[in-house]
Parts: sequence; structure tokens; C-alpha cells
Amino acid sequence: MEEADALFSVAGKVALVTGGSSGIGAMIARGLVRRGVRTYVTARDAGRAADAARELASNGGECIGLAADFSAEGAVALLAEEVARREARLDLLVNNAGANATGSLAEMSEADWDLVLDVNTKAAFFLTRELLPLLRAAASAKDPARVVNVGSIGGLHVPGWEAHAYGASKAALHHLTRSLAKALGKDNITVNAIAPGPFPSRLTDTASEAVQKSVATYIPLGRPGEAEDVEGAIVFLASRAGAYVNGHTIPLDGGYVAAL
Repeated sequence: MEEADALFSVAGKVALVTGGSSGIGAMIARGLVRRGVRTYVTARDAGRAADAARELASNGGECIGLAADFSAEGAVALLAEEVARREARLDLLVNNAGANATGSLAEMSEADWDLVLDVNTKAAFFLTRELLPLLRAAASAKDPARVVNVGSIGGLHVPGWEAHAYGASKAALHHLTRSLAKALGKDNITVNAIAPGPFPSRLTDTASEAVQKSVATYIPLGRPGEAEDVEGAIVFLASRAGAYVNGHTIPLDGGYVAAL
């Protein structure tokens, strides 16, 4: 293997991508699968997870779908137990599962807040904690185990619409990334986050007139994110190339936040 290939290789690793059945999670999972990573993806429904795993592995590679609804009590522990039943180590955990709740300051309910914080922030903390034995088993000084949290530019700035719970949950996730990095560095586990801008997903319709207008106005590169953009960021963080990056949130937004 050429030196450059070895620097960015992730072949032979084991990964879990929560919320990996669609959107950014599926983009990440597809890139890992085709690079030789045995990849687990979750969705709220077991059938949907299995269908997504089959599609993600349709061109080769190994992908396994697991059910996990992080709004349900006990879901994190059950998922961790299932992964531990199947694997002796976990090289990469991508905390990507997300939820949103619409509503203005006057309209949002406590249940909305609980849903968004439970899925976007609490699940990432408790899943990381539950999977520590597997992450430690994969970790070494030369090749740390990796945790990558999928935050959002909504946690780096306040958009022009009301997204109180979502923005707060992602800002908290960015801070959690730093605190976990500090706590787990001694175990040779790195923790970083990416903060995507507009990518096609269930939460963002990049083909809509409103999003296209926002992209043209605020993003210096003049386009929404594409699968290769998030795939490249994750491969960098998961490979030897990113082994010394720890505790950072990387904006993946075409310059959106920098240009504000």
C-alpha cells in the first residue's frame, strides 16, 4: 500500500453510525462500507434498519442494521448490549441520530424539548459511555479509537428562524465533545465533532427554494453539501491522518459560519 493510501485507510475497522439509514448518516455509512469497514447502522424501526443496511452494502462490503429509538427509555443500553454481543471492539462511533421539533418560543412544549435533548445530546453521552469497553479494546497510542459527534452549524450560530431546542442541543453536543475528549484522551480515544451546514436529509430539503436562496446568500462556495464532503471528513478523522485531532468541532459548511 502506498504511503498516502495507508495514511487515509480505514479498512478492517468496525464502526457504528447511529441514524445511519438516511441523510448524512447514510452518506457516512456508505463511505465506510465501501472502504472495508464493517459498519453497523441504526434506525428507529428494525425493518428500516435492515433495508438500509442491504442497500448500503449492495455494491460490496459489510453493513448490519440494528433498531434503536433513542427517545425510548433503555434504548441506549439495549443497543450497546447488542453491539457487544456481536463485536469484541469498536474502532469508530458516529453519534449521528438526531431529532427536531418545530414551534416558536410560545408554542414549544416540554415534551418537544425532552425529545430533542434526549436524542441529540443525552444519547450521544450515554451511548459513548456504554460502549467504552469496546472502544478501549480497539484503542492504541498509534491508532486511537474514535468518537465523532454530528453537530450542526445551528449550534455555532443563531439562524434567521426559531430553532431554540435544536440549536441548544447541538451547541451542548459541541461542548460535550470537548469534555469527553479531555476525559477519554488517557484511554487513547479521541472525540471530535463535525458541524454540517445544509446537506440533503430528512431535516433539510436542499432542493427547496428557501434553502437554495439561503445557500446563494450565505455560503461562499455557493452550493449545499454533498455526500463526498461529509464522507471525506469522517474518513480523515477515522484514519491515521486524523489521529492527533482531538476535542474539536469542524464546521462542514462551505464557509457559512466564517462568512457571517
